[in-house]
Amino acid sequence: MKSKFCLISLILVLLASPLLAQQKERQRLQESAAVLKEVLGMPDGIPKELLNKAECVLVFPSVKKFAIGIGGSYGRGVMTCGSGQNFSGTWSAPAMFALEGGNIGLQLGGQATDFVLLVMNEKGANSVLGSKVKLGADAAAAAGPKGRDAAAATDVVMKAEILSYSRSKGLFAGVSLEGSTLRSDGGANKNLYGKDLSAKEIVREGKVQAPAAAGGLLKLLGAASPRHAR
Repeated sequence: MKSKFCLISLILVLLASPLLAQQKERQRLQESAAVLKEVLGMPDGIPKELLNKAECVLVFPSVKKFAIGIGGSYGRGVMTCGSGQNFSGTWSAPAMFALEGGNIGLQLGGQATDFVLLVMNEKGANSVLGSKVKLGADAAAAAGPKGRDAAAATDVVMKAEILSYSRSKGLFAGVSLEGSTLRSDGGANKNLYGKDLSAKEIVREGKVQAPAAAGGLLKLLGAASPRHAR
């Protein structure tokens, strides 16, 4: 009887584990939507003209600092891109991504920080979708201008492939993430979609439908930067 009970318990655990993992990724999608909603609602936030020009958007909620050696940080978030050959269509199903690096830890100052990254051209999008990318080395990155500063930062915007923003304790600003890395979170993508998929297969090749949990994020982006404005 005892061995039978243990076997049943083991089976239940094995069945529940994938569901729990999937729920964790769904929660990440919902948290990312909440962060983006608050950021886009700020009066001096991400300029609409920059969002309209962005090929892809990445959101990393609550990136935290940890201590390994001299310190570092690790955050998990999501990425969605405009569909179609020229990235000009509706926003794609989201791929899970990780943001990590020592530079982030120094800027966090021990506080959890939200990050929003705009990928501004096809070269930047292909770099991020292709492999692990070191910002500043594999892809040109810069602190994103905000609000009225956008018009005065034309040179920065023209040269950068990725513009980055941060928000901590209600404060919002462009922030440099040079030296940090972006990579597809393969395990999280498998948890969410139930099979091994690359970020490119998800956001560019359309091999999966966006999960229901991504509805809030995609609806928000669709309203802020609809297809006809891109």
